[in-house]
Amino acid sequence: MASFGWKRKIGEKVSKATSQQFEAEAADDKDLSEDDDASWVHATKRRKEILLEDCVKKSKELKDEGASLAENRRYREAIHKWDEALQLTPEDATLYEMKSQVLMSLHEMFPAVHAAEMAVQRNPRFWDAWQTLGRAQLGLGEIALAIRSFQVSLHIFPMNPEVWKEDLSWARKLLEQQKATKTETVQALAKEKELAQESIPDYDFESDEIVAVCAAIAEREKALSAAKTVVIVSASGTVETLAEKESCPATPDETLFIRAR
Repeated sequence: MASFGWKRKIGEKVSKATSQQFEAEAADDKDLSEDDDASWVHATKRRKEILLEDCVKKSKELKDEGASLAENRRYREAIHKWDEALQLTPEDATLYEMKSQVLMSLHEMFPAVHAAEMAVQRNPRFWDAWQTLGRAQLGLGEIALAIRSFQVSLHIFPMNPEVWKEDLSWARKLLEQQKATKTETVQALAKEKELAQESIPDYDFESDEIVAVCAAIAEREKALSAAKTVVIVSASGTVETLAEKESCPATPDETLFIRAR
């Protein structure tokens, strides 16, 4: 019968030097792989930075072009330029603020308010945008909201005399006029309501004056009734006028031809 011996594992025949060499080569390959990954990430990041720089540069060029057009009162063209710039830099609050100013010049108050609101949303510390928002709100008649916007602008930049002396002062004056007008309107409506609710005067139909007037009218009607006359035209052509009494009316003779009153 054949006998079987225990076999050594193949790995036990690998020398220590060979194992170390393999590990060193694997480490080199790993370093190279990590270097490639780092290079790829760096290149991608750099590419994004370059693209962002290009967008910012192009946006600035469009912003300047739009400002030049706005100074020459070519407002529609300026808005078009700024819209293109916003496609590149949508977080630029100054673009929205300038757009709001131009829209107010075109008397488009609703879009002007919207553009100014976008500006303050992107940069709540932008005091120019708050001032522009207040002016646009005044254009819509929102005086209380405009006063608040001017106050925020002053809170951010208290040394701005334009907002303090012109915008805020004018808005408060308009608010006082609005309150006065509202008060006058309410008073006028209340007066009209009081006049409408006044009752009809209660006349005394049994007073001496009313009785006397009624008696006089009755006497006049009686006299007119007693003075009734009858015109009789005979066959011979004779016209005769007779007084007619209710109790005993006049009876014409047989020669009556026509009877008329």
